[in-house]
Amino acid sequence: MNINQEQLLIFKTVMQTGSFSAAARKLGKVPSAVSMSIANLEIDLDLKLFNRAGREPVPTAQAITLFEKTEQLLIEMNQWKQHALALSSGLESALNIVVVSELLHTHWTDYIAALEKQFPELQINIFTAPQEDAQKMLVNGTAQFALMFEREQLESNEQFIELKRQALVPVASKDYLLAQYPKISFEQILQSRQIVVASRDRSIKPELLYSKNYWRTDNHHSACAMILQNLGWGVLPEAMLNENPLLKQQLKILNFADFTPKFEYFVDLVWNRESQQGAAARFLINHIRNLRKNTF
Repeated sequence: MNINQEQLLIFKTVMQTGSFSAAARKLGKVPSAVSMSIANLEIDLDLKLFNRAGREPVPTAQAITLFEKTEQLLIEMNQWKQHALALSSGLESALNIVVVSELLHTHWTDYIAALEKQFPELQINIFTAPQEDAQKMLVNGTAQFALMFEREQLESNEQFIELKRQALVPVASKDYLLAQYPKISFEQILQSRQIVVASRDRSIKPELLYSKNYWRTDNHHSACAMILQNLGWGVLPEAMLNENPLLKQQLKILNFADFTPKFEYFVDLVWNRESQQGAAARFLINHIRNLRKNTF
């Protein structure tokens, strides 16, 4: 069976116009070319698609069934061609981006929307992970980009662009013991269980860890659920509270006596400078650089 896109297009047009001559006019072909194409398609399929006894060809039941699938098949074939053309011009087959779980409230989808608009055929895969695991994904090539918090020291092969600031705040349920104090000493923090967002690798010490007694989770949503159950206190994105009025009523931002109870970090887009970048990766980097020029 050797069916090509032109045969399918001619078949579709005949079905829509109701005759070989009308299809020929619409496609800019002579009627004999349309008739021959349909005849060859019937031979390839070993099916009779049209009854030709009358003045105009009448579609058979088989033709009507196949016509229902033809439009979608032609769309998929066009998409396949466009994707192949994009790949030949340097587009990646896929782009993997990992977003640190506390940063899911940073409107990161704006960057993905810009990518999709520029490269609608591109396969984009989004992962979420704690900061330490996101860094691992960059190192081992599982992800080409990481949206993550600034770090004191970058790996030698890493490069980054600053995106914005993100604030984290220490919170507890309003019924939790720590929430009853107007100011909390460092000793109280040490002795109270902390729910900390950390790497799945238990050998890696969690960041923003203050308590001697702590439980780990790999995302801030589960951390929040445990905090609401009075299982401990923790550090959550301030934006998470601002976007959820009910959550803001249920939680109290803790007031630490010895330091400011608000942690502000820059958020960076990080990538491995030694990895070969495709068209989409280069576009994303340049897009964010242009946004910074227009903002700052």
